[in-house]
Amino acid sequence: MTRTTSTAATTSRPPRILAPSILSADFGRLAEDVKKVEEAGADWIHVDVMDGHFVPNLTIGPAVTEAVRRITLLPIDVHLMIESPERFVEAFAGAGADRITVHQEVCPHLNRVMDQIREAGALPGVALNPSTPVSTLSEVVGDLDLLLIMTVNPGFGGQSFLTSSLGKVARARALLDQRGTGRAHLQVDGGVDDSTIGLCAEAGADSFVAGSAVYGHADGAQAGVAALRKALSQVNERRA
Repeated sequence: MTRTTSTAATTSRPPRILAPSILSADFGRLAEDVKKVEEAGADWIHVDVMDGHFVPNLTIGPAVTEAVRRITLLPIDVHLMIESPERFVEAFAGAGADRITVHQEVCPHLNRVMDQIREAGALPGVALNPSTPVSTLSEVVGDLDLLLIMTVNPGFGGQSFLTSSLGKVARARALLDQRGTGRAHLQVDGGVDDSTIGLCAEAGADSFVAGSAVYGHADGAQAGVAALRKALSQVNERRA
């Protein structure tokens, strides 16, 4: 399958992206669940990787990423919530990841890891936990393709959105606008649903990870995607 990893810079902000997280999918029907959100109009597939050390949960690895790659043409957005992520960059890139996001908190040589991700054929992103200031990325923001603001403390799906993170999203937006290249996405992850996605968009986010709000929707994953799209469209209407 053809991977979409364009790195061309733009003069305007990236389009808004909806990235359902398979963390909340039914792994016994993973192919079906991925296809559901793809047909519903999802833009990316988000893969949450946890090691039981950096965060208190253990999830999936390159093999599942490779399985997702075989069943979709959508970009695969891998979020490494793991210690020493540099040990696994090549494995996830080789499994089909289009974007690989690492945490600032575990990368003392962040520039080096970002270069490693690019050399492996993927686009680099950097994530910040709720207690990590946006200012810690001031030296690398011009090299980012994605900045992820965690809106919950990472480790488990289904957590409640931290409203205090909205100010941080706004500060991240300002930093990207002032010193970024114009191509970098500002992503939010954690507690994103149809009641919070609009707040995140108004604060400046343009990429939205949602797990429970999609796969846990009472009317199914496709209805979950539709509800998020509707909430985003209402933000557009308020701005018109």
